[in-house]
Amino acid sequence: MSTDPAARVRDIVATMAPQPPGQLSDTHRLIEDLGYDSLRLMELTLVLERTFGLPRYRPEDLIGVLRVDQVIELVARTVAA
Repeated sequence: MSTDPAARVRDIVATMAPQPPGQLSDTHRLIEDLGYDSLRLMELTLVLERTFGLPRYRPEDLIGVLRVDQVIELVARTVAA
């Protein structure tokens, strides 16, 4: 697995996607394009928290996180804080 945080997030998102694309794009939508449902999104959140040693996200932190690039930004912002 890559040491670049953005690449690691992409790897995790693609690996956990119920409908993985041939080539993951930062503009892929988690629900519509990759097939995530609420349970799988919760699992993704837990894996990201554990992988990056992040504090637990509150539901309001996750509102508006709909695409791969937004997941990357959320993790990057949390790691930097």
